[in-house]
Amino acid sequence: MTDQGDTPPTVFVLFGASGDLAARLVLPAFFRLAQEKLLPAQWQLIGSGRRQLSDDDFRDHVHEKLTEFGPKPEDGPREVWDEFASRLHFAGNGFTADDPGELVDKVAQAEQELGDGDPSSVQRVHYLGLPPTTFEAYTEALAAHDLVERSRVVYEKPFGTSLESFRSLDEAVHRVYDESVIYRIDHFLGKEATQQLRALRFANGLFGSSWDRHHVAAVQIDVPETLDVADRAEFYDETGAVLDMLVTHLFQVAAEIAMEPPKSLAADDIAQARADAVKAFRPLTTDDVVRGQFDGYRDIDEVADDSDTETFVAARMFVDTDRWRDVPFLMRTGKMMAESHQKVSLVMRDPQGGPYCAPDEAGNPDCADIPRRGNVVRFDLSGDGELGISMNIELPGSASALTTQWTTISLHDVHGGDPLPPYVRLIHDILLGDRTLFTRPDGLEEVWEAAGAALDGSAEIRPYERGSWGPSEALRLAEPVGWTLGDQ
Repeated sequence: MTDQGDTPPTVFVLFGASGDLAARLVLPAFFRLAQEKLLPAQWQLIGSGRRQLSDDDFRDHVHEKLTEFGPKPEDGPREVWDEFASRLHFAGNGFTADDPGELVDKVAQAEQELGDGDPSSVQRVHYLGLPPTTFEAYTEALAAHDLVERSRVVYEKPFGTSLESFRSLDEAVHRVYDESVIYRIDHFLGKEATQQLRALRFANGLFGSSWDRHHVAAVQIDVPETLDVADRAEFYDETGAVLDMLVTHLFQVAAEIAMEPPKSLAADDIAQARADAVKAFRPLTTDDVVRGQFDGYRDIDEVADDSDTETFVAARMFVDTDRWRDVPFLMRTGKMMAESHQKVSLVMRDPQGGPYCAPDEAGNPDCADIPRRGNVVRFDLSGDGELGISMNIELPGSASALTTQWTTISLHDVHGGDPLPPYVRLIHDILLGDRTLFTRPDGLEEVWEAAGAALDGSAEIRPYERGSWGPSEALRLAEPVGWTLGDQ
C-alpha cells in the first residue's frame, strides 16, 4: 500500500452515514485506514443524513458500529480512536437540490480548517452509500450547491437496475461529472484474491500458457451463501440475486478472467481490457439461466405474498473470443444454501490419452481411471484470500492408483504481505485517484445487454429447500463437467 503523505487535505462526505452499508463496510474501512496510517495527513469525514445528530452523537454512533462490526476501537491504542473521532462530523436535515440541510456549511467549515484558510487546496470525496434510485437526485443536488469542483464521486452498486435505467443514470451523472473522477464500486474487484488472477496468469508462464479453451474445460464463479435475507428483506425483494450479485460482482470477475492481456497495468489499460471482454459476452438465453426462490421466502415480513424475486440464480455464459470460444463460464449464487463460499475455479481439461488411459475394446483411449476434475486452479475470494491447485498424483504405497491432492497458498501468510479488506483497498485508491479497480460505463452497458434472460423474467422461478444447493435444474448447466462445489 502507498502512504498518503502527498495526498492533499480531504473532506470525505458520506451520504447515508447512518445506514447499514456505512455501518458494516465504509466506516470500518475508514477506521482501518486510520489504524494503518493510510489516510491523508489532514482529513475530515462528514456524515450526511436526514436525522438530527450532533457531532458527538455521530461519534458515539460510529463507536457503537465499530464495536459491533470491527475493527473495535478498544482493541488498539486509545489515542488512535480519539484522533479518529475528533475528525468525524455530521450534517443533518437531509440533502436535496432545493435544500442542502447543514451540509454546505459543514463542508465550508471543514475546508477552512483543513486548508489553513485556503479552501481551494482541499479535495472533496462524495461517497453515495445510498440506494441506486437516489443517485441521480443526489448528483444533481451536488451540482446545485456548488460541491462538484475539486471532487470525486463514488457510487455503490448497482449502477442502474436495467439497460434503460443505466443509460439514463449514466447520462445524468456525466452532465455533472467528468468520467475521470467517477468511481463505481464493485468490491469483488477489490478483493486480494481477485487481483491474484492477474499475477498468476501474467507473471507465471505455466499458467499463462494454459489460460485458454485448449486447456480449460470450464470456468466456475460460485458464491453460495447460507445467509437469510430477513434483516434486509425490503431491499432484497426489490433487488434479487440477479441485480445484487450476477450483473455486478460475478460478471466483473468473469471479465477479469476472460480479458486479453492489457497493454500495461495502468488503470486505463486494465479497464479497457476488462471492457473489451464484456463486449464479447454472449447474451444469456432462457436456456442458460435457472432462477430459484428458497422455501418460506414469501413468509418473511416485508416480502410480498406473491413475490417472484429470485433468491438464487445460476447462469451459463459464453465468451465469443478465439481464446474462450465454447468454454462455459458458470456462475451461481443464492441465499440459504448448504454452504458459504466465494470461489473461482478453472477446471482444466482431462487428459485424452497417455499411459494412464488404457485402450477400450475399440482401441480408443479409456481415461476412466483418471480422477474426474482432478486438475483445478482455484481462487478463494473470501477473507484474506487463498490460491489453490488440485493435481492428480500417484497414491503413495503399494497400490498403483491415482488420487487427487490440493495444495494451497493463504494470502494471509505470504511473507511481507499485508492483506486488506476490499473496501479498505478501494477507499484508499479513491483517495489516491487510482481507478484501476473501478468499472467504466463501456464495461457496464454491455453487462446489461449480456444479462438477457436473467433480467427479463423469462426464466421461471423454481423452489428450492433451505440448506440445499439450489434448484436441481441448475445441475444441467454445468454438464458434462459438473459443479466443483456441492451436488455436482
